[in-house]
Amino acid sequence: MLKKKKKENSETPENTVEITNENNPGDEQEVAQQEETTEVTVSAEDKLKEELSQANDKYLRLYAEFDNFRRRTVKEREEARKTEGKELIVALLPVLDDFERALRATENATEVAPVREGVILIQNKLKNILTQKGLKEMQSIGTEFNADIHEAITSIPAPTDDMKGKVIDEMEKGYELNERVVRFAKVIVGA
Repeated sequence: MLKKKKKENSETPENTVEITNENNPGDEQEVAQQEETTEVTVSAEDKLKEELSQANDKYLRLYAEFDNFRRRTVKEREEARKTEGKELIVALLPVLDDFERALRATENATEVAPVREGVILIQNKLKNILTQKGLKEMQSIGTEFNADIHEAITSIPAPTDDMKGKVIDEMEKGYELNERVVRFAKVIVGA
């Protein structure tokens, strides 16, 4: 019996060792699989972090590019505002020169007719330049009063019945620039 017990005891440790040895290769596989899973997880995590970093970098670059575009656009608008009347002013300079010549001519003039004729020529030149730039006179006398384009200064009794509610006289001409009213005509309306 003792031998049997020893054999059983001896068999048990062997079995235990064998079981342990049998489990060790499995444990190594499990550990290897866990390491691979961890590596896959880590590599997926690293990959996502890298993608996030790239997305942030793209966002920052795009934001900086947009900010530069906005600043450049604001600067260009300011420059355009500063020089937007340049073309008109350059076109009016010859008229200014003509007025200076006319003033010099009036110093020695004895007759009014030639001076008046010169002023009329300058006025026509000025009107032509402004017309080329889109300025247009509004014709008001004899038309129906329209509060959108006229400013009534006063009303007087109409000379005839058909002039009631119409413009009888014009104190200041009205002007349109490219189909938009830039100055209302100051008129007298028949009542």
